[in-house]
Amino acid sequence: MKRIKTNLLLSVAAAALLIFSQSMQAQTSTRNALRTVIIDAGHGGRDPGARGLISTEAEVALSIALKLGKELEKEFPDTKFIYTRTDDKLPRGVTDPNVANRVRAEMANEAKGDLFISIHLNAAGQKAGGWYAKKIVGYKNRVVYTGTGKRRRKKTIKQPIYESYYVKNTRIGTETYIWAADRSEAKSEFIKDSQEGGEDEPVDDPNNILDLNSPEARIRAQLYTKYFFRNSALLAQLVEEEFAKQGRKSFGVKQRNHKGIWVLQATGMPSILVETGFISNKEEEEYLVSEEGQQEVVQNILTAFRRYKQELETPRATSATTKAQ
Repeated sequence: MKRIKTNLLLSVAAAALLIFSQSMQAQTSTRNALRTVIIDAGHGGRDPGARGLISTEAEVALSIALKLGKELEKEFPDTKFIYTRTDDKLPRGVTDPNVANRVRAEMANEAKGDLFISIHLNAAGQKAGGWYAKKIVGYKNRVVYTGTGKRRRKKTIKQPIYESYYVKNTRIGTETYIWAADRSEAKSEFIKDSQEGGEDEPVDDPNNILDLNSPEARIRAQLYTKYFFRNSALLAQLVEEEFAKQGRKSFGVKQRNHKGIWVLQATGMPSILVETGFISNKEEEEYLVSEEGQQEVVQNILTAFRRYKQELETPRATSATTKAQ
């Protein structure tokens, strides 16, 4: 009996999600699905992020984010693009890096964003470029004495001979993060708040105000969470596909499932965090710092954005095309 009830609840939830998704697709197919997009350059100010040999993550992420925004504004004039920062400062004059990402999420939610794109650079955890290590290449005899007085004895031991050698930091590649599906409840809380008084729901109508603590509000937040997860995963996959087409090594789409990744957890909209490459690798850092490299990264994300927008606005017409690509 318990299994029957569980299956029934799962079926109802699945049906509700399907109906909700179809409803959302029907709405977006008749209008601009991405009216407001947040572009976030990671780190900044007192928070340089990962350090390379010739640059910092904050510097390169800002340069790529601004170039991306410029290209998006040019191609999609009907979409409003909001930047969390446009210079080497933390958002809204924040001085504490520990709260900066919460502020970024707040900015996105206040703007009623339809999408959040965060630009970052990765690091392998070791020293940028490479480091020196030691290895044993042989042994030599060494005389030591043990004991004292009459018990003092001479002893020959083998002492290792070490040689230093350079270890190159070879980790390269891209990966794009989304908020984990198994942590949907944490994101639902922020989605519930961000959906209050949406553009299609005038708050001056007393009959249209939804109690955010009601079961209906929680259910709706959960449906939005699933819908946003699906769209986040879709865009993340498209971004990684474009990187791979460019010849970049792609580690695919990853899920972040621990709290504190505020730009993914606390944004009430589909959100992705793009690791555009490893600043800790000498060659990849040089690529990401170069004008050519940054333009290629921008074009990859721009193409993915274009495909994503088309999928949202004409889902039936493009679904077969997307699968074939």
